[in-house]
Amino acid sequence: MRNLLRGFPVVTITGPRQSGKTTLARAVFKNKPYASLEEPDLRQAAKDDPRSFLARFPQGAVLDEVQRCPEILSYLQTRVDTDGRMGIYILTGSQQFGLMSGITQSLAGRTAFVELLPFAMQELASAGKLSTNIDDMMLTGCYPPIYDRALKAADWYSAYVTAYIERDVRQMLNIHELETFQRFVRLCAGRIGQLLNLSSLATECGITHNTAKAWISVLEASYLVFLLRPHFVNFNKRLVKMPKLYFYDAGLAAWLLGIRTAEQIITHPLRGSLFETFIVSELIKSRLNLGEKPSFFFWRDSNGNEVDLIIEQGIKLIPVEIKSGRTLTHESFTGLEKWCALAGENAGAPALIYAGDESYTRKGIKVIGWKECGKSI
Repeated sequence: MRNLLRGFPVVTITGPRQSGKTTLARAVFKNKPYASLEEPDLRQAAKDDPRSFLARFPQGAVLDEVQRCPEILSYLQTRVDTDGRMGIYILTGSQQFGLMSGITQSLAGRTAFVELLPFAMQELASAGKLSTNIDDMMLTGCYPPIYDRALKAADWYSAYVTAYIERDVRQMLNIHELETFQRFVRLCAGRIGQLLNLSSLATECGITHNTAKAWISVLEASYLVFLLRPHFVNFNKRLVKMPKLYFYDAGLAAWLLGIRTAEQIITHPLRGSLFETFIVSELIKSRLNLGEKPSFFFWRDSNGNEVDLIIEQGIKLIPVEIKSGRTLTHESFTGLEKWCALAGENAGAPALIYAGDESYTRKGIKVIGWKECGKSI
């Protein structure tokens, strides 16, 4: 991030609430002022007289939750153009789409973007806080406050969901039936790792198709969910065209599903989907933490053949299967073998990530234990 500050006048950090954006920004800008536009008086001052507000910070500043006052971005553009120095401002925001659109218009070419998700396994391991039990990890999730405070994960998620719905959803959408939206979020958790059928989701929630589409966009904008798109490599087969739905944090999804203990996860019918969510999210974090934009897809044809994850890497397509069992069988490798036979020279080195601890190579396929997935692909 310090490298970006040497090449851009502004760096913008986005990510979900409570992922550590403010902590990171203030750690990088230790000696510069900090202003949170969540505070009503500061936000009003920025709206009423943006020039005077920015003049308070002649040497730059950290401007937190800047999506709360998008009007200031145009004035910020003029200021950094006049100043000419690099690394003047760090902006943070927890609404991806609303923030991005304003910045794209006002600060195009003047800001670099950093996406900060909850802790990656490598970060937890380096702090001595990574559990050795995958079911405990899926239950707890990776949000920083859970590891910083003496509280149960379930208690924190309860408060987090309430605050998210009461604050962010009211800001982004004119939703009167908050209970209906909360039900919608829980129904989404019940569909993790599955194809997203918006019509079915809307019917079950009692809303229109267009409303369901808008609400999914809100969840995406808030970094709660993401959609994995299908990869359109035909191989002479009809392909599925709907995206798959995932949560960025398996712990939040588990809480929304009513899971409160690791023992409940072990026997839960969606354990495989939770594990898949955990691994795909971990691979996304590993890319973002390297400053790379993930280029991830899945592949499924109309005959039911599927590969959980396709990673575009140069001209190669790396197929990755994700298995929630701790023991692998011959059948565990079938999907990868079929895909590699179809892909031919397009296929990169295949990998299989599972819930066991050992990593090795079998039949030309790299087998990776869950704790090593972020370092090995």
